[in-house]
Amino acid sequence: MNLSSIRIITADIKRLVQFYETATGKPFTWHTDDFAEMRTSSGVLAIGSTRTLALFGGNGIADAASNRSVIIEFLVDDVDNKYKQLIDVTGIDIVQAPTTMPWGNRSILFRDPDGNLVNFFTPVSQEAQKRFEEK
Repeated sequence: MNLSSIRIITADIKRLVQFYETATGKPFTWHTDDFAEMRTSSGVLAIGSTRTLALFGGNGIADAASNRSVIIEFLVDDVDNKYKQLIDVTGIDIVQAPTTMPWGNRSILFRDPDGNLVNFFTPVSQEAQKRFEEK
């Protein structure tokens, strides 16, 4: 089994897709007005509008902009450089400036417009770098 994607449900899909395109520098592919994806080498970040909930059984199965337990994480080449780029983005909510974590990743933590936590990180210790070496 492989994790294929993470999907965020939002009431404002255009705003959220634009935010992630700006933050990551990667484009999304729009499949419909209610569904877009950003593909990476390790998985997909999908964003669906609240209108897609009807296809899964109704609006009651998920609440947009109510996440309080998940952090969406992106491996980046240079987290300090990404931080410098992000602080110039108007309205970005930086939660934590670049910090080296006990497990060896240097991380920045911020919120997307729906309040979801996003972590950009770079492995900096030898042990952390080994975890992310190409195999």
